Amino acid sequence: MQNSMYDINGKKKIWFGLSGILVLVSIVSLTIWGLRLGIDFTGGSLLEISYSNSRPEIYQIEEAMQEFNLQSLRIQPTDQKEYLLRFDNVEETTHQLILEKLQNISIEGVEENIVTENRFESIGPTIGNELKTKAIESIFIVLAFIVFYIAYAFRKVSKPVPSWKYGVAAIIALFHDILIITGIFSLMGYFFKTEIDTLFVTALLTILGFSVHDTIVTFDRIRENLFKNQDKSFAEIVNISINQTFLRSINTSFTTLLVLLAIYFFGGESIKNFTLALILGVIIGTYSSIFIASPLLVVWRKGK
Repeated sequence: MQNSMYDINGKKKIWFGLSGILVLVSIVSLTIWGLRLGIDFTGGSLLEISYSNSRPEIYQIEEAMQEFNLQSLRIQPTDQKEYLLRFDNVEETTHQLILEKLQNISIEGVEENIVTENRFESIGPTIGNELKTKAIESIFIVLAFIVFYIAYAFRKVSKPVPSWKYGVAAIIALFHDILIITGIFSLMGYFFKTEIDTLFVTALLTILGFSVHDTIVTFDRIRENLFKNQDKSFAEIVNISINQTFLRSINTSFTTLLVLLAIYFFGGESIKNFTLALILGVIIGTYSSIFIASPLLVVWRKGK
């Protein structure tokens, strides 16, 4: 039966090579372009509007906004009749004047084109910096607790790999996931002007939980097989354990992806990036749990 199993450990150079390329591209992108931060982190105002009949062209809105001298004005079309406007903080009086000006934009052949304000958010730069700091802190705190939890859960496993190394292997896989996802959003920010906000951080924290859950299931099977198959090498036991949990991981991820894809295509525009981050996280997290975390233990064992 073992011969019919797929030798995942035997091809670990392929998995590590693929991950190395993705991580390298992510690091280069983050170093050169960084992340395009939304108003949650930089401070500013976000105005979401919709027109009842037909929305004007972007240049018409830009011309209408010129008298307000809005700094960092960015206009993003969303649905057929909606726009997202981002700009620096404004007073409530200016906010109302902007709405009035948007209402007065005329479109040839269109009458009674009513503007509806769907959303208006305003965040100061101080709060934005605080959110940025807390977001980074929350990610590192979660990672630290994950290491401690795995080390505790595997405390009775001391041979051939110490329990704390399971935690470190899981953290390396999690860093791999987070780095690649942030790298993808860095590229999207440069090429497609995609911004990240607090929902993106929420997605990262969710991904950490999902990915480590998958990893722990495989590690737990390794722990069981260490006692059941003492006549086999550690590399063989790890490979058996991965194969035994492979279908479970794929099925769990696939059903999760079906839900996320439905939300992405049929959900609201405001949560699209959040859902996209989760989709990427499920795919990359499943990959790292199977092809990165467990083979790392084997490499670590051989290095010793």
